[in-house]
Amino acid sequence: MKPIRLVIADDHLLFRQGLRLLLKSEPDVEIVAETDRADELPALLATTPCDQLLLDLQMERNALADIDTLCKRVPVVVLTASEVPADAVAAIRKGARAVVFKRFAIENLMDAIRMVASGNVWLPVSLQTQMAARLRSPGGMALSPREEEIVHYVGRGLRNAEIAKTLAISEETVKTHLSKIFRKVGVRDRIELALYAARVGGN
Repeated sequence: MKPIRLVIADDHLLFRQGLRLLLKSEPDVEIVAETDRADELPALLATTPCDQLLLDLQMERNALADIDTLCKRVPVVVLTASEVPADAVAAIRKGARAVVFKRFAIENLMDAIRMVASGNVWLPVSLQTQMAARLRSPGGMALSPREEEIVHYVGRGLRNAEIAKTLAISEETVKTHLSKIFRKVGVRDRIELALYAARVGGN
């Protein structure tokens, strides 16, 4: 089984060193490159085959502005010292596949990396709890079989175009289904829908 190839982008030397020590002990991952500069990332990713980018959200500039572009190249796992829910949600909405709070990196990072490698989205339990508390309890308006399929794929982190291709339907049809699903289960966006999917076993 090939290891998961990682690029680390973090401008804190001590934290990067700690990550290296943590990840060296894991047989299923390999660090292929690292940088402490956000402006070097596009060129680095263009020349370095990798499977995931571990990205510090607070580098010399806030990386939120770069995430949507970087996610088009490689799945992004955000590392952040901020435990403000809005920052994590913003990162996921821009395309990040996981958010790991630095304070809990030792306990959570490998879980996040492996979940992303398997095609899923990973969020800290504390954030899941806060967001899930706002959701309507399962068992409201019934979803159609097609809507259940779409919930499943949203829970796995697929975008509308990917869902459309998988189900052989148009992207516009996916958007229509999502609008109905949001109303039925009482969520406001894809992030809350992914949490709903996790609660009811949809992913």
